[in-house]
Amino acid sequence: MNKPLMARATAVWLVDNTTLTFRQVAEFCGMHELEVQGIADGDVAGGVKGFDPIANNQLDQIEIDRGEKDPLYKLKLKYNAAAVGEEKRRGPRYTPLSKRQDRPAAILWLVKFHPELSDGAIGKLVGTTKPTILAIRERTHWNINNIAPVDPVALGLCKQSELDTAVQAAVRKRAADGVVMTDDERRKLVSTEQSLGMAPDARVPNGLEVFGDDEEEDKRGPSDFSNAESFFNLPQGGHDDDEDDHR
Repeated sequence: MNKPLMARATAVWLVDNTTLTFRQVAEFCGMHELEVQGIADGDVAGGVKGFDPIANNQLDQIEIDRGEKDPLYKLKLKYNAAAVGEEKRRGPRYTPLSKRQDRPAAILWLVKFHPELSDGAIGKLVGTTKPTILAIRERTHWNINNIAPVDPVALGLCKQSELDTAVQAAVRKRAADGVVMTDDERRKLVSTEQSLGMAPDARVPNGLEVFGDDEEEDKRGPSDFSNAESFFNLPQGGHDDDEDDHR
């Protein structure tokens, strides 16, 4: 089933103006049930104005009435030629203003952990331009020293399913082209759960861990070597007394 025009705005209107369940709204708008619950809680789609599907000839009032009476009823979208193919994205992904500052961190994460992704694929995932990706890839970005890699899924810039699809497509393309991934590239293919638990930088052992702590040796003091000194220093007094007796 095709999604209604302005699906998220339609979901906002249905949550605010009907008693439909989250599942009914999610199925009608092509969204996840938790996303609709987030709209109701005010955590998602903040500032989005509701879009009336009845006034815009996408839904009949009778459908809403049936849905409110039967929680298992699935709303039926009215045929609208303009809504056909709406689920297909046209042009670059729109990124909210509040998240645009997070894009460099997401780009750096993708470049670091998914080197098989092309600049075009990265641009579609996080909604950015190829010059920005190239600047981060070549470390010529004006703020590169202050950018830390962060998973774009954790930042809300794309969905895990979209990232997985892009990675799988890139791997298949490289395999078709006869390009074999290196061991280093395979190690960089990590999941979202793994990336969220990663330390910012790999921990490298320092000199104290490799060669031991000099401070521990200093703490021993001269008393620890007293036995060795007494072992090598033979008693002199007794020997002199024996010589005197012989005299």
